[in-house]
Amino acid sequence: MSAAVRNTKQRRAIRDVFLEAKRPLSPEEVCTMAQTKVEGLGIATVYRTIRTLLEEAWLAPVELPGEASRYEVSGKEHHHHFHCRSCGKVFEVFGCLGGYTNLVPAGFQLDSHEVILYGICRDCASPSGN
Repeated sequence: MSAAVRNTKQRRAIRDVFLEAKRPLSPEEVCTMAQTKVEGLGIATVYRTIRTLLEEAWLAPVELPGEASRYEVSGKEHHHHFHCRSCGKVFEVFGCLGGYTNLVPAGFQLDSHEVILYGICRDCASPSGN
């Protein structure tokens, strides 16, 4: 019984981390942040919980070329991502320029798109940043 309570507490902490971060997170980021809420939380538990939350469609994967997956809370409006080249964090960018159908070759049908912006985040760009 105590294992089930502990798992519930761990799962709640992991969900809270995603809600508080408001940006896509790697499993390692989740583990570090959730450990402040649940002492002794391990990376294996984080991976298991992420897998379950993906199966429940509570989380959605964020795929970046050449990078390990990150995850964000599902159900958000259409958006894109900004990847900081300095710290590696990924941030949500809401809004979309659209008009991508003009780029599609003749005879092709566009059904979705993904835009990833790369640069330096505010924290890294500030004089006191990394």
